[in-house]
Amino acid sequence: MVTQQRVWTGRSDRKRKRLEAASGLAQGRVVSAERIVELLEAVIGPGERVALEGNNQKQADFLARSLAAVDPIRVHELHMLISSISRSEHLDLFEKGIASRIDFSYAGPQSARVAALLADGTMAVGAIHTYLELYARMFVDLIPDVALVAADKADAAGNLYTGPNTEDTPAIVEATAFRSGVVIAQVNELVSEGRLPRVDIPGDWVDFVVAADRPCQIEPLFTRDPRKITDVHVLLAMMAIRGIYERHQVTSLNHGIGYDTAAIELLLPTYGEHLGLRGRVARNFVLNPHPTLIPAIESGWVDSIASFGGEVGMERYVAARPDIFAVGRDGSLRSNRMVAQAAGLYATDMFIGSTLQIDAVANSSTVTDGRLSGFGGAPNLGNDPHGRRHSTPAWLSTTWATGDLGIHRGRKLVVQIAESYGVGGRPKYVERLDAVAVGQKAGMPLAPVMIYGDDVTHVVSEEGVAYLYKARDLEERRQAVAALAGAGPLGQSSTAGQREALRRDGILATPEDLGVRRADARRSMLAARSIEDLVTWSDDLYDPPSRFRGW
Repeated sequence: MVTQQRVWTGRSDRKRKRLEAASGLAQGRVVSAERIVELLEAVIGPGERVALEGNNQKQADFLARSLAAVDPIRVHELHMLISSISRSEHLDLFEKGIASRIDFSYAGPQSARVAALLADGTMAVGAIHTYLELYARMFVDLIPDVALVAADKADAAGNLYTGPNTEDTPAIVEATAFRSGVVIAQVNELVSEGRLPRVDIPGDWVDFVVAADRPCQIEPLFTRDPRKITDVHVLLAMMAIRGIYERHQVTSLNHGIGYDTAAIELLLPTYGEHLGLRGRVARNFVLNPHPTLIPAIESGWVDSIASFGGEVGMERYVAARPDIFAVGRDGSLRSNRMVAQAAGLYATDMFIGSTLQIDAVANSSTVTDGRLSGFGGAPNLGNDPHGRRHSTPAWLSTTWATGDLGIHRGRKLVVQIAESYGVGGRPKYVERLDAVAVGQKAGMPLAPVMIYGDDVTHVVSEEGVAYLYKARDLEERRQAVAALAGAGPLGQSSTAGQREALRRDGILATPEDLGVRRADARRSMLAARSIEDLVTWSDDLYDPPSRFRGW
């Protein structure tokens, strides 16, 4: 039998040719900023797959601008892998013809422009992934040919120090380097050998380093000014603490981004203390260093925090609290988004976060009409992982019936907070998510739903808490969601008789049922009511970005 001889070194052969094409453009691994565009044109070919570090905090912004400056005749139709489409040059790549296809996770700041590019056919989307899903596929079927990443410092051997914002870098670099891809890192500073505070990524994983023209962009994504927390946020937070944290004895959890969960963090040392919950709930977090969590940390509520990334201004505070955060010998945080996503998926009892829309059966999404924002890690954090095998009181507390096989098992708490109305008086509770129509219009095979309703165990609005895991059928689930929708169209379908039956059966609890007095829900209950208060709580270790300094 005659068989065709297979080449087993195709990827490594291609890498060797790339490096040969780049010879003369660098001194060893170091390339000057003035020659970076030439280098990119030398190592990137048409139609290749390029991973560009652009997450929701740290941006390889210099390399993104440089890639947008290449000659589209030489480099075109790239397949981009960008976890968060956050910068205008990410989309300039498509308008210039440099790129044609993208797989991503989130596009909040550029969501309207993404929708427009999809509509006119300039951009094709492979899928809107969760973060963990996108990184995992880089090791399987979306292996990058070239990776463009960011670090704080490097030496001439290519060793990288990422500092507190390690984030996506290890996953992207490893997926590329060990499959004979080319890794290029922009850094804020080149230092001499032996002067790196620590080595986060070894130099033999990295092909080129370039000192950028300015420090890489790091967004203070998780900073929330307590001044913007309203009385309604406080009411929602009180109900969540009383009706979910206390009732289910939740100790390990993730908080989503938003003022709803910021209010919870600031009520733990006050309202939570009043309820006697310190040491019983909210001890282990998978979370960035949220400034609004400082009072709870200082009050002895928090045992540990595993972080996706850093937070601007929290560096000195984190270094001073190594029992709480993962801190290296250099005193800086070691974050890792892929590891934290896995921890949030499997090691926590609860995800609680906000959403822009929730439908009649509790499907939710941040994708709305005209905005294809994506949803980052929420689908990882906000689902019930059937592979989990360790039990906790919180996990077992949601068991409501024995399964078809007669096996007793628990489930993760997945909580969505949504006031009845959002910005501009638009109802948040709708019969059908905008995401369904957006997905259809964009030709997507799957509607961009953030969290599927069958994973949601609780919904919280100013009307109360719905314990959806207790609903006996879809109709009862619909009634529970409608009961929280207020005076909007969906809420009008809820009757007084239905609400009383749901309360009787423990599927719905009003604030009064939970022992929460609406009159008590005031900002005065917050442990800190301004950024200045957070600085004081931190013993002046927290150094907030200038735009948050209002005193």
